[in-house]
Amino acid sequence: MYAICNLSIVPLRAEPSDKSEMISQVLFGDTFIILEKTKHWSRIKLSFDDYEGYIDNKQVEIISESFFQNLSAEKPVYSGEVIDFISDDKNLFSMIPLGSRLPFFSKNEFQFNSKILKYEGNVFFGKLPKREIIQKAFIFLNTPFLWGGKTPFGVDCSGFTQMVYKLCGYKLFRDANQQASQGEVLSFIEESEPGDLAFFDNEEGEIIHVGIILKDYNILHAYGKVRIDTLDHSGIFNYDLNIHTHKLRVIKKII
Repeated sequence: MYAICNLSIVPLRAEPSDKSEMISQVLFGDTFIILEKTKHWSRIKLSFDDYEGYIDNKQVEIISESFFQNLSAEKPVYSGEVIDFISDDKNLFSMIPLGSRLPFFSKNEFQFNSKILKYEGNVFFGKLPKREIIQKAFIFLNTPFLWGGKTPFGVDCSGFTQMVYKLCGYKLFRDANQQASQGEVLSFIEESEPGDLAFFDNEEGEIIHVGIILKDYNILHAYGKVRIDTLDHSGIFNYDLNIHTHKLRVIKKII
């Protein structure tokens, strides 16, 4: 069974309960496969990154297999405003966040299941130049940290990097340890360019953090908020705390 998110931001949970941990978010226009359905909850797999979790059945809109397949074959178009409105033929408005997908978008209209909806804001589509990674990343500056978050209203470290790359037309996996399996390893910080990713591990050697490298050995990452810190061979140095907060594990070039 196939479905699409028809609400702005929906929590994806680890277990079928409103009290369960939010492990990610499903944004407007995201499609997914329903793997298992009970009375109140569905276990789903997101089309974008194959991430699995539970979503409330009241927040699911079923679509046909043909609509799902046609949308999967289409080059995605994403909303480019931090927050904006869509409207239907009755002039009823709904809010959508940055990075919402607009199916079959053309001339300020898009098809959403059987409806034609309007959106007049900025859009992002196609693979953008690497320099755009930094431009899109700064949209999230000072966004508060939110475990499982993927929007400018709350984001975690890997949700931040995934969304920035998504807006530029590239797919990253959802979690930091998964993203670390992508791209080309760089041996030294000096080899990196703005837009490359730096990954950090804990005492057990597990990768638990990721950030976007800026020029002049700085890094943009979600730690309390999306902030700029200094990157060196040891890791991230936080001048507010006057300590290294994260231990560098590897640097990866994705594009």
